Amino acid sequence: MAKFPEADARLFKNIFVCKVCKSKVRAPNLKVLAGKIKCRKCSSKALRTVRKK
Repeated sequence: MAKFPEADARLFKNIFVCKVCKSKVRAPNLKVLAGKIKCRKCSSKALRTVRKK
């Protein structure tokens, strides 16, 4: 989708999507894997990465 690395980083780096309410959260990978990050909207800890189409 992105043509150059800056756009690729802006769109996909450290961005996660809540599996419950589908809102986006920007957070470091290690904190998400450790379970320290939760959704702002619904307080769920079920997050996934943004999918590239």
